[in-house]
Amino acid sequence: MIRSSSSSPATVANTLFLLLGVVVIVVVIPNASALAPPQFRSPPTSSSSFRNGTPTTQLNAAAAAEEKPGADRSELLSAEDWLDSAVKATQDEGGFDESSFLVGILGDLHIDPRKMEDYEEGRSHWLPILERGKQAHGNVGMVSLGDLGESKNCDHNDQNPTELFAGTSLCHEMAADYFRSFGTPYEVIGGNHDLEGIDEFRTDAQNLQVFLKHHNKPTPQFCREIADKTLLVGLCSTIFREAPYTSHEVIIDQAQIDWFETLLKEKPADEGWKIFVFTHAPPNGSGLRVLQENHVVNGCCWLNHSNEGQCRKFIELVREHRSIKAWFSGHFHLGQDYQDSITFPTIDPSEGPYPNRGSCVFAQTSVMRSGTSRDGRQQSRLLRGNAKGFEICTVDHQNNGKIRLDATISYKDEGHEVGVYMHDDKAYEHDKYFKVYQPMEGDQQFYCGAETDEECLITEDAPVTLDTKVWWRLSSGRVLGVMNGMLLEYDSSTLAPLGLVLGADELLGRAIAVVDSGIEDCLVVDTMEGMEGADCPEDANPDEREQAIIVHDLEKGSITVVQPNEDGSYWRKIVRNKIARMKERRREQAAIQYGVERLWLDEKDAKKSVVSTWGPYTTTSGNAL
Repeated sequence: MIRSSSSSPATVANTLFLLLGVVVIVVVIPNASALAPPQFRSPPTSSSSFRNGTPTTQLNAAAAAEEKPGADRSELLSAEDWLDSAVKATQDEGGFDESSFLVGILGDLHIDPRKMEDYEEGRSHWLPILERGKQAHGNVGMVSLGDLGESKNCDHNDQNPTELFAGTSLCHEMAADYFRSFGTPYEVIGGNHDLEGIDEFRTDAQNLQVFLKHHNKPTPQFCREIADKTLLVGLCSTIFREAPYTSHEVIIDQAQIDWFETLLKEKPADEGWKIFVFTHAPPNGSGLRVLQENHVVNGCCWLNHSNEGQCRKFIELVREHRSIKAWFSGHFHLGQDYQDSITFPTIDPSEGPYPNRGSCVFAQTSVMRSGTSRDGRQQSRLLRGNAKGFEICTVDHQNNGKIRLDATISYKDEGHEVGVYMHDDKAYEHDKYFKVYQPMEGDQQFYCGAETDEECLITEDAPVTLDTKVWWRLSSGRVLGVMNGMLLEYDSSTLAPLGLVLGADELLGRAIAVVDSGIEDCLVVDTMEGMEGADCPEDANPDEREQAIIVHDLEKGSITVVQPNEDGSYWRKIVRNKIARMKERRREQAAIQYGVERLWLDEKDAKKSVVSTWGPYTTTSGNAL
């Protein structure tokens, strides 16, 4: 048994709760503070003893369940009715055994110590669910997906009235107290806000140590054997101040990635291992619903988003190791009523190209507090399963903790499963909370490679509109596309959106073309001094063309060349590290104060007069003007 990072491993477990009489869609899956923290009272613990492999407390649960007929668990039901129906279905299939388990999964909490009502109510919804699991088989746990505190000042520190609450010692103390009040062993991983105690701690390492201390974690990652050969594995974001771009990118350090890969190699599917992964943000290639104008544009959508190799590493591990059965994430603050809040390893061919997600189901997790939801929903995830498979469910905190079955996954063998959506899409606000467009078969598309013409007229000399949907693959393998009047770059393997290249204000009404920018034998002719006759590198790919992406105004005749980044990518990594941005604002504030005190400016005029500059460079040619 693998020991948990924060508590002893569970020793017992639960049978898949099969569904009765439900119309379903089947997808076959291939191979220190002025404010004292509130005190939470932990519920009494219960224990189960086994007789012939069956816990004696299970008899009471079974008797209660037999009094009610089976219900349609794909619809929201009271926790009592839903659990009674689930227990009855399990009993009908032979009862609970050593492989059974139940896990409560909490999304972004963003605790605000002034607004604890939703957290208390959410806890009250979970306690009876956890208690039933303890009565049935005893193999119960909780997992938090991080972002534990509100990234605002919460009137929590009289000594520093501007301090953000997230990432502080008080934040982690309160969060740990809250988790322990559930009376169930818990695991937690850090999100992009959990090292945000920037006034209290000078370094990420100092902040991380306090996070680990309060949650009794020996390492940022965790691994708990929740049932026989069934692992809960979590990976933690460990970089905030030192982030190369936006501080809100969820970054798993290389040491954790190496640890994770070693674990997967040691626990293969063909030996019966089943692994459930938990991270704050999802990996590139998950196919989950995201917000384009927020996470995609800012470059903090996927794990290790700005590092191309690391960003793609996670889906590569999923494809290689079929022991990974499900991957849970939060980060987006979106609800669980959309069908694409859960994605299966494969899809109907009419919906797009084969995504190759190994044997893994990806699940988005919502939020508990109303003030943190982007679409008004307040929900958590319930995971329950056994040797036959598992279920992914919703606990709805806006509906008195009612429960709904969202998907079932039944194991056929170590590398093959059958996944089932248990209900239609329950949310229809697709225009407002749309799934980011990904290139699909049937869309207007171009392959601008070495074997094609020297010129690709992407929009056929027609202006880009808000309705334009087109994508193309360059000779280098890079993939770009137009959606909602914006030019985006997509991952060449998963076709997941990576980031913004041009905004609508730069693209609407203009046409796009891809043209060759080199000549035979890679010779580049340049009239600039020192650039004459520059040859391509010796290791240049002869089948790869040098190309230019041209955006031209059809009326004015102006032409814009979209230049790639140094690494060959095109999406603009424009959001700077939060620490750098805060220092810049402080310098500007000092300049404003100087204008008021020394130049006798009105404060409003001083604010208008202050501008920042980052240097004299207007081109990348090396000439300073």
